[in-house]
Amino acid sequence: MNPHPSSHADSDSGPDANPKPNADSVPGTGTGASLKPGAVTVLMSVYRNTTSEELKHALDSIDAQTRPPERVLVVRDGAVQGDVDKLLSSVDTVTLPENRGLGIALREGLADVDTEFVARLDSDDAAFPERLEKQLAFMAAHPEIAVLGTAMQEFDGDTLGGVRRLPETHDAIARYAKINSPMNHPSVLMRVADVREVGGYRPMHNMEDYDLWARLIAGGKKLHNLPEPLTYFRVDDAQMKRRTTPETRRAEREMQRALVSYGLVSRPRAAANYAVRNLYRALPLSAMRRVYSRLFHRGD
Repeated sequence: MNPHPSSHADSDSGPDANPKPNADSVPGTGTGASLKPGAVTVLMSVYRNTTSEELKHALDSIDAQTRPPERVLVVRDGAVQGDVDKLLSSVDTVTLPENRGLGIALREGLADVDTEFVARLDSDDAAFPERLEKQLAFMAAHPEIAVLGTAMQEFDGDTLGGVRRLPETHDAIARYAKINSPMNHPSVLMRVADVREVGGYRPMHNMEDYDLWARLIAGGKKLHNLPEPLTYFRVDDAQMKRRTTPETRRAEREMQRALVSYGLVSRPRAAANYAVRNLYRALPLSAMRRVYSRLFHRGD
C-alpha cells in the first residue's frame, strides 16, 4: 500500500534475482567511497510525466530550506518534457537513456551521492522550510538512527488533507513492517553508508522503498519517524489508482517473498498479507480512500 505517486516504473521488470545483493557488487551500494561528513544531498527523479509546475514547486521548497543542502541531484529517468529539462539546468543530474523505473533511477542516483546524508523528495511533493534543519539535528543527536522519516501533510492542488503518520519508534516500525511499508519515503533522511551496506535500492514496482526498509531492519539498522509533518505529500485519485495495476500486484508477490527471505515474516503470514493487501486494491475508490484514512491518519 505504498502511496508513493512518482514511482513511474513503466519498465520495471521486478526485483533482482538475489533478494540480498552484495553491497560491493551492486551499482550505488559500495560502502568504501569517501563521504563528506555532515553534508546532505537531496535526491529526486523525473520522467516523461513529470510536469514543470510540480517540479518547480519541489525545487522551490528545497531553495527555501533554513538549512540548505550541499547538493540537489535529480535523475532523468528517460526522456522528459522540454520545460522540465530547462529547470534541471540549476541542479546536478544523472541521465538514464530510457525509462527504467524509480528503483533503478534511485539506485543510479545513490551511486553519485558523495555526502554523509541523502534526503528523498518526490518531484511532485514539497518540503517544509525547516525539514532538513530538524532532521539533521535529530540525526546528530541520535547517531544510532540510519533512516529518519517524518509525518506528511497531504494536499491536492491548493487543498490540504489529512496528516499521514506512521509508527515512531524503531520497535514499532519493525512490527509495522511485517504488514506495510513503515516509512514515508518522500520524507526520509538517510545515512548513505548504512543504505549502501544493505544493498541500496532494488527495482520493485511501487515498493522499492518498502524493500529497502525491510533489508535495513533485517540488517540491524535503526529507523525512526518524527510525528511532526515536515513534507507536503500530493494525494489524488490517479495516485490511488496506481495501486491497482497488475505490475503492483506482481511486485506485491515479490515483496512478500522478500519479507520471508529476510526473516521478517513467516510464509503463512506472507500469504495472508498478500491476500489482504490485494483485497484492499480491489475496493472501489471511495472505500479505498476510507481504509487509507484509517491506516494513515493517526491522531487526526
